[in-house]
Amino acid sequence: MKAMVIREFGGVEGFESAELNKPGVKAGHVVVRVAASSVNTIDMMIRDMGEALPFSPQAPAVLGMDFAGTIESIGDGVTQFAVGDEVYGCAGGLGDLQGSLAEFMLADTQLIAHKPKNLTMREAAALPLVAITAYEGLTRAGIDEGQKVLVHGGAGGVGHIAVQLAHYFGADVYATGAAGTQADLIEKLGAISIDFTTESVSDYVAKHTEGLGFDVVYDSVGGANLNNSIEAVKLNGQIATTLALLEQDLSMVHMKGLSLHVVFMLIPMIHNQGRSEHGNILAQLTKIVEAGALTPVVDVERFALEDIGKAHAYLASGKAIGKVVVDIA
Repeated sequence: MKAMVIREFGGVEGFESAELNKPGVKAGHVVVRVAASSVNTIDMMIRDMGEALPFSPQAPAVLGMDFAGTIESIGDGVTQFAVGDEVYGCAGGLGDLQGSLAEFMLADTQLIAHKPKNLTMREAAALPLVAITAYEGLTRAGIDEGQKVLVHGGAGGVGHIAVQLAHYFGADVYATGAAGTQADLIEKLGAISIDFTTESVSDYVAKHTEGLGFDVVYDSVGGANLNNSIEAVKLNGQIATTLALLEQDLSMVHMKGLSLHVVFMLIPMIHNQGRSEHGNILAQLTKIVEAGALTPVVDVERFALEDIGKAHAYLASGKAIGKVVVDIA
């Protein structure tokens, strides 16, 4: 089969075209003919840092986590899927799990679900990592109907999904983004846009919550922005963040009685524990998508398998609107 492998970690120039053996099927798994994959920030981190990350595959490696495709063969014990089923998931590109930048991949059935019927393969491939991340953060934060929810980075990969899911769960949704394209997308997705470049946290908390703060803050920006989340959330409120790799003074977390949820959705894949939860979430997401309540935003630029280096560079440029998708088949 055709694949793109990373021969040497450190940059996009490390990608090379290769002919590899098609994976064989095994119990509890399926072999999928991959139609499309998408590029995530974590893919670029692995590409650059390689084995400095404890969950990186060894070179030469096939990267790519997200995929959508068609089942070619099924292993022993697989009853919920059949040959010919269209599926999607986040099931490779880590450790000893071959990634999706190949014509075929072996996928643990606990990490996949049936593809939403109303999405193309490209659209479905854009969803798994960001949608599981958004769903997990919101549900762990106890999102409920009628709450006021703030999404930091509402036009980003995780953020634009979190906005739609928060709306689906019945919340009043607000999201930060820059004026222009980002604000337009946020408003289109059903949230009230907050221009973080011109409005202070105290200003928009006063404007939208009468100074009380938001019930839930979903921080898809993370890092130093966590301080803004702490300031924006109400007393005894909930914060979910996707990036907590920093030293942080938790004094105000204590003084406000906050709950902080750190979402690192790769944990089930890395440790092979709780993988079925990802499949369950994806199955729920399929229902939400088919109900018309969730649609991924896919950037208009198209990339073939051989263009993976260009796709990585494009995502890094900051020019992409929505997810960057690579056509495999």
